[in-house]
Amino acid sequence: MPDLILMFSIRKTDMQGELKNLRESRFIRNVVVAASGAAGAQLIVIVFSPLITRLYGPQAFGLLGTFAALVAIGAPVAALTYPIAIVLPRTDGEAAGIVRLAVYIALGIGVLLTFSAMVVGDRLLASFAMTELTPYILLVPLLMVLTAFRNVGLQWLIRDKQFRVMAKVAVLQALTVNTLKVVIGFFHPVAAVLIGVTVIGGALHVLMLMLGIKLSIPDNRKSSRQPDTRNASFLELAKRYRDFPVYRAPQALINAFSHSLPVIMLAAFFGPVSAGLYTLCTRILAGIPQLISVSVGDVFYPRFSEAVRRGDDLARLLLKATVGLALLGVAPFAIVILIGPWLFGWFFGPDWVYAGVYARWLSVWLFFQFINRPCVIAVPALGIQKGLMFYEIAGTTAKLLALVLGFALFKSDIVAIAFFSVMGMTAYLFLIFWVLISARSIDAMRL
Repeated sequence: MPDLILMFSIRKTDMQGELKNLRESRFIRNVVVAASGAAGAQLIVIVFSPLITRLYGPQAFGLLGTFAALVAIGAPVAALTYPIAIVLPRTDGEAAGIVRLAVYIALGIGVLLTFSAMVVGDRLLASFAMTELTPYILLVPLLMVLTAFRNVGLQWLIRDKQFRVMAKVAVLQALTVNTLKVVIGFFHPVAAVLIGVTVIGGALHVLMLMLGIKLSIPDNRKSSRQPDTRNASFLELAKRYRDFPVYRAPQALINAFSHSLPVIMLAAFFGPVSAGLYTLCTRILAGIPQLISVSVGDVFYPRFSEAVRRGDDLARLLLKATVGLALLGVAPFAIVILIGPWLFGWFFGPDWVYAGVYARWLSVWLFFQFINRPCVIAVPALGIQKGLMFYEIAGTTAKLLALVLGFALFKSDIVAIAFFSVMGMTAYLFLIFWVLISARSIDAMRL
């Protein structure tokens, strides 16, 4: 702990030098490019949101949110998280092998999930009081597979540092999807439209990424990375990167479950309207801040992996990224905490004032989700994915108990969300300090 406290004690002159280096660094330029695309996409979502919320209403949003929650639970493991490994190999040939491995796994899991949905999907939805989603059950595995393909494309572009391509695709996809929601919603404002357009948007995202990768091939050929001397088999690649399906995939599944759990429980206990209020809150509050965080992570991942190979000061690098995000996010989240109900009612319409009450509590949790991205990204490179899996088990269990306590004892959606948010904040604080201490330990071993 003294070593960790010492990291915060940076002299003023050193900080000025660091700021100058940051302004001139390629890392910061890449972050700006990636974040501009993410922020542009989310800005489109925000601009269209007042129209969409007035067309469809909380109930339609609740069905969309519940559908998206089911997809989110399985999407991270549709390819057993092998797409995350695409950035790591030194050679393009090995990375391409991981791409093929991830695609084939995603297709196989998609077929298995489709068959399962046909056999037990209706009963599963009925057990969670979500029978209104029955007509859309077969779209769930389809969107899971599309999400896996999207992750493959994104990770390949991240590997090649094609952040401009990612930014353009993000903006174009957001503009297309939200335009479709508004245009069709004027004539047929029902949940089926929101769900259908979401699936179409997933397919469009994959196609745009494939086109972007194809157009970026000339730049890839100028890469200085070494060519492969031989092609590894799928089995060799699967074994070489087995940490991802063994540790990262369960962790991603548990993490997705913990994020999707509130909307599923709200829908089951309080109906689709409460689920719709929660869905809008998380979509807006985790909008530009979270997308900026993800963009920082996308650039930070290859940068941190290189830092590990070079023997750089890992703890210092992690701390700078985390503190930078905290300074960036504190003001927006504080505004929501202060005037959330009025803000939501004015911007989204009178039906959404109560969503602002949700937003006040969720801001506490989402702020720490926003700033923990560099630490989560650093986990594979630090070789502590097993620990992250156990963290997710403990954290998800604690958040589940907090939700159940609010629902069962207090019979209140607000109390349940408040308990969930405070427990989520506590878990994220623990994660940040754990990863920083792990990085500091690795730095000390090199001395």
